[in-house]
Amino acid sequence: MNVFMQLGWFFKERKKQYIIGILTLLVVAVLQLLPPRIIGYVVDEIRLGTLTGAGLGRWLLILAGAALAMYVLRYYWRVMIFGSSVLLGRRLRSELFAHFTKMSSSFYQQRRVGDLMAHATNDIRAVQQTAGHGVLTLVDSVTTGGAVIIAMAVTIDWKLTLIALLPMPLMAVLTSWYGKLLHERFRTAQEAFSDLNDKTQESIAGIKVIKTFGQEEEDIEDFRKLSADVVGKNVRVARVDALFDPTISLIVGLSFFLSIIFGARFILNGDMTLGDLVAFNAYLGLLVWPMLAFGFLFNIVERGRASYGRIRELLAVPPDIGDADGAADTEPGGDLVFDIREFRFPGAEQPALRNVRFALKKGETLGIVGRTGSGKTAILKLLLREFEGYDGVITYGDIPITDYRKERLLEAIGYVPQDHFLFSATVRENIAFTDTDAPFDEVREAARLAHIDEDILGFAEGYDTVVGERGVSLSGGQKQRISIARALLMEPELLILDDSLSAVDARTEEAILAALKESRTEETTIITSHRMSAIQHAHQIIVMEDGTIAEKGTHDELMALGGIYHEMYRLQQLEALVEQGGDA
Repeated sequence: MNVFMQLGWFFKERKKQYIIGILTLLVVAVLQLLPPRIIGYVVDEIRLGTLTGAGLGRWLLILAGAALAMYVLRYYWRVMIFGSSVLLGRRLRSELFAHFTKMSSSFYQQRRVGDLMAHATNDIRAVQQTAGHGVLTLVDSVTTGGAVIIAMAVTIDWKLTLIALLPMPLMAVLTSWYGKLLHERFRTAQEAFSDLNDKTQESIAGIKVIKTFGQEEEDIEDFRKLSADVVGKNVRVARVDALFDPTISLIVGLSFFLSIIFGARFILNGDMTLGDLVAFNAYLGLLVWPMLAFGFLFNIVERGRASYGRIRELLAVPPDIGDADGAADTEPGGDLVFDIREFRFPGAEQPALRNVRFALKKGETLGIVGRTGSGKTAILKLLLREFEGYDGVITYGDIPITDYRKERLLEAIGYVPQDHFLFSATVRENIAFTDTDAPFDEVREAARLAHIDEDILGFAEGYDTVVGERGVSLSGGQKQRISIARALLMEPELLILDDSLSAVDARTEEAILAALKESRTEETTIITSHRMSAIQHAHQIIVMEDGTIAEKGTHDELMALGGIYHEMYRLQQLEALVEQGGDA
């Protein structure tokens, strides 16, 4: 029952609703005692020949009144208790989602999407059941069972009541043991479901790769194995779950057996009437549900305890990066100074950056080039505060970026990542993602700057065209340019293009860069690229090699240097000539 204590904070918040629900359950439990007792009276009156039509009508009227009252009260306790449990589900789901939005990249690198989805679906559903059906079965089993036992002992015979209850301790021992088994097996089953959920999400996201390499059969087999594992572990849960009903039915059967044997002896001895025995067995029939509810209670509680533990473990993970005390609540601007002596990704043995220093004046453009793994993206991740714990300082407007509120810092940065993500919405909604109330003219102007306006107008429904999940209906170049337009609509102080022109042709790239140069004379821009043409116009270019700056300068200065940049530029020029069929 520990989970009820863990959920005490919610029960306190909804105490009014739970008190009303529990009180109505108590009244229903008392009203349920009337029919068996009335049946006993009627049986005795029939046996004695004293039953009259008026008397029978009076008893029937009492039964009808009790039935109507129970009908109304059962409706209200369901609204109060089950309604509250639905609110708990919404509360936990919102809390989890808000927690997910606060976490940094490292959190998602260590956890799978399918597992996070399982926490937000199956686990929350199990906890919601605990706050709904769990509370119901707890109160109902205790109140109804207690009221029936009291009625049996007080109104009929306390000795027969004790005899009938002799098998109950055995039921308590067995159900407690089943509950422990259920807790262990249900947690394992939930973890298996998380694996299956993750596999499904990953396969759907990577279906193009799977089909391209002809791995459909292998992927189906992997899914089949995971699905079989989920089924197997849930069957183990079901086997324990299935023990509750037969055990309780056996205990109840023993109680009926004892009541009939000893009740008959009491009647023969003149200690009770036939009507009393009929009423007693009717009461014993009412005990079937509390006993079954007691079994259900262990089932629900252990499932809820396992799931709530998984949820709390996830919520207990603190955000890697938070706001410092007294962090500046202003949007940064001005010159950008990057001075990092060393930075390592969490768990990495080798540093990702070493002695990387550059200064960028407001309104200038910085180009960053280098081979894959040279440290280009690491620089951007630090600027975006995705990672901290580095040796050095990054200042924006003479203030360390760690001294700004993270929300304000990111509001000043328009970031276009390598992996372009579009939502299942219209083109207009994707561009206006950061400002849903942006006028259409501004949305279109951002699209023009990104040279995607003409393409959009050629779509079936123009800017109202739904792009599909992750922009599946668009080409790579179109997705890149829509992502650029989304960033430009923000009019950010700092625009970061992380190899964001790789999927567009040279002419479109040139047009986009010319538009950026003309429209962003007062704002700062950082462009990382493998293509020299994307950064050669920059005020400053740094060449990254093994996590450090190998060369720094303008395009002309680096070409005159005759080093890495010169070699990379020359090779790309040769590649371009070959692609065009020209001669070197």
